[in-house]
Amino acid sequence: MPVEIRKLVVTREDVDFEGFKSTEKTIRRVTVAAVIKNPMAGRYEENLSPIFDIGEELGDRLCRIGMEELGGAVESYGKACIVGMDGELEHGGAILHPKLGYAMRKAIGLPCRALIPGNKKVGNPGAKIDIPLGFRDEAALRSHYDTIPEVGVFDAPRADELVVIVALTDGGRPHPRIGGKGMADYLARLAQEETTRQEG
Repeated sequence: MPVEIRKLVVTREDVDFEGFKSTEKTIRRVTVAAVIKNPMAGRYEENLSPIFDIGEELGDRLCRIGMEELGGAVESYGKACIVGMDGELEHGGAILHPKLGYAMRKAIGLPCRALIPGNKKVGNPGAKIDIPLGFRDEAALRSHYDTIPEVGVFDAPRADELVVIVALTDGGRPHPRIGGKGMADYLARLAQEETTRQEG
């Protein structure tokens, strides 16, 4: 089933100062939203598999746009969908879960072993959604538990549309200090795995 895109919207924020202190490096956070026709709008369909491939196509396309805007390695990612009022919540699930995440991981080209956090809701034009973020390779990396809040498109979704959003960052939260695993732990584990591989 071909995807009908009405518009693409890209946002970028560069965080240099947070919580009374400069960040160690600029943290870039990018979202890419596609406003698309919902082919299942206005009726109940038991079989939603025809729109799984739309998720796959958008996962690849939006992620590649996002990586170009990010301009560096992806550390955290997330995904979301706002469903217009003639759709249902499960339409967002059909877009996000069966194939979109795999397409994102493939586009990024890194191990990307962690599940991609996601969110979905039904809303009117101008609705906003919070996009949860997680580290790409390890879900338990507490320094990268984060959210990009209130992402949306001013005139979407119309009743028969979906807003599909991919979020990418090149860093975790500014000044993480609540304990748990952080990047230093992750890098130490990678070094240990490499040592083990070489010795084996």
